[in-house]
Amino acid sequence: MHVRLVASVQLKARFKSTMKALDIRQIADLSGVTPSALRYYEKKGLIQPVGRNGLRRQYHENVLNKLQLIALGQAAGFTLDELAAMFGSQAGVTIDRGLLLQRAKEIDATVRKLQLLSRGLKHAARCTQPEHRHCEEFKRVVAKGLRLVG
Repeated sequence: MHVRLVASVQLKARFKSTMKALDIRQIADLSGVTPSALRYYEKKGLIQPVGRNGLRRQYHENVLNKLQLIALGQAAGFTLDELAAMFGSQAGVTIDRGLLLQRAKEIDATVRKLQLLSRGLKHAARCTQPEHRHCEEFKRVVAKGLRLVG
């Protein structure tokens, strides 16, 4: 019995020593996410501390990967609540593939609009007509642009 207990304690101690905990300032410095944002993410259920060292929250170093996913999700237009729902599972990230496809379609539509606007601006910059209102291409670009914003 004594041998098993000692082995168990040693195993737990070894496991804890391989798990690297970083305090909130270290996570902020490494990720570029402010401590106040980290606390907000915690409140929203996106990340969890592993404990405290005095008054400072401690996070497992793998929280840095989750922060990258959060940044990517936000860049793709997902809200923190949507991301929290995806991160809700203890087993890992639950991916709503339909939601991802819908967001990808929205991004594709935005890219098409921006490309059209870019072509219009480039044409206007290079147009050889003395006045843009006399340029047929410019008129087409303006008409397409008005449909984009309307």
